[in-house]
Amino acid sequence: MAPPSVLSFFVLLLAICCGRAAAQSQLIPSHPEGCIHLPIVHSTNVNYFSSKRGVQLQLANRSDVAYYAQLSIGTPPQSVFVQLDTGSFELWVNPDCTAVSGGDAAFCERAGRYDSARSTTVGALGTTRTLRYGIGSANISYVTDIISLAGSTTALKGVQFGVATASEDAFSGILGIGYGKGIATTYPNFVDQLAAQNATKVKAYTLALGSKEAQEGVIVFGGVDTSKFGGPLVKLPIISPDKSPDLVPRYWVEMESISISPPSRETKVYADSKLPVFLDSGSTMTLLPPNLTAAIAADFGITAADPNGFFRIDCGLTNVKGTVDFAFAGLMIKVSYKELIREVPGSPPSCFLGITPSSSFTLLGDTFLRSAYAVFDLETNSVWMTQAANCGSTPAALSKAGDLSALVGACGTAGSAVTGGSSVSAPGPGAGAATGTTSGTSSIGGGLAVALGTRSAQNGQGLIWTLVAVATIAARNWI
Repeated sequence: MAPPSVLSFFVLLLAICCGRAAAQSQLIPSHPEGCIHLPIVHSTNVNYFSSKRGVQLQLANRSDVAYYAQLSIGTPPQSVFVQLDTGSFELWVNPDCTAVSGGDAAFCERAGRYDSARSTTVGALGTTRTLRYGIGSANISYVTDIISLAGSTTALKGVQFGVATASEDAFSGILGIGYGKGIATTYPNFVDQLAAQNATKVKAYTLALGSKEAQEGVIVFGGVDTSKFGGPLVKLPIISPDKSPDLVPRYWVEMESISISPPSRETKVYADSKLPVFLDSGSTMTLLPPNLTAAIAADFGITAADPNGFFRIDCGLTNVKGTVDFAFAGLMIKVSYKELIREVPGSPPSCFLGITPSSSFTLLGDTFLRSAYAVFDLETNSVWMTQAANCGSTPAALSKAGDLSALVGACGTAGSAVTGGSSVSAPGPGAGAATGTTSGTSSIGGGLAVALGTRSAQNGQGLIWTLVAVATIAARNWI
């Protein structure tokens, strides 16, 4: 980490400071010129989606596994929450809430709607399209209108987006912040318009989802927040579409390996884990090839998936201080067990491994991204990434994309892996049983032994470990 004086010099020299932001939970931050920073809100955050204003989330819901940003659309402004999605390219609103049920339908209603008849600045384009996602689809009609950004002096004019005329299995609109005009769309998308209308000085944005406990992160369009990471950022080239696995212009990068580091620090590297992956905030789970997913699941004591393809896991593992580590060129992102595990409210709660098998896609979803600080640089076609941390809020605008190479995060990481906003320290080899050991059936086996990495007993035949019983549960596909 650079000395404070050096860091201050770089911020003053290379960026236009936006000033210290208000608390992240404040809905309307202040945005002097040069960058736009908006809260990224998880639907379990009671400040925005409490039982009075939102929904009580149940196992069958999918609305509780996404991150949302608030936009104000039209004149006068109409507030709408949309799902933030780095894996798609277009903005659309107004899903059909009658096409989903239960808590998802209640959330859909409370996320807000845009009524074009109430806006004096709307323009109908007379064109339509069907957008399809991994789950769900939307038939949209394109319009243009003003989009105001909370707290900003700038309102984007004439932004093209879709208004759904019908949708299937969709509980919110989507703000696609992937590539735009000339690459993935035929018109300037939201990110394009931010740069074209001088709301930002660079076509880049940074994403910090925040930890599960925080339930809130921040996105900075046109800038960075050095209080959300420590050390330098590492530049990873985005794989060009013609060389990517699906030939689509997504944020594909090369991953070198995946390993598991239990509390004993006896790290195990998984075979066949060097592969291209794309970063997708619109996917709750991380998708990996079936054999690789099965190998990781086995080390958490899971030998089979449930009928929906999910791996039920003991919730006690959220208290074990181990990590699953994702290595890239010059960089390793450590994801704590707690951040990797998907927890579903209930009595008792249900927990699942945050990785699911897929033969079609290899992507790193929210179960990974909560532990990473990522800058999506559309000017140099790079992702700048490092370990996420949280030591305040200091968003600042970038004057040019090249500034990223000189920036250093303000959060120290010495002696611990700062993961998803919390420091996770590992005891030395030979440490006793980890706190929060799993509950449930005990048995002799090798799976959870790797995840715990702690010795419970020994006999003449070798080590005896605590092994969680495998259970299954009916659940929907949350991705």
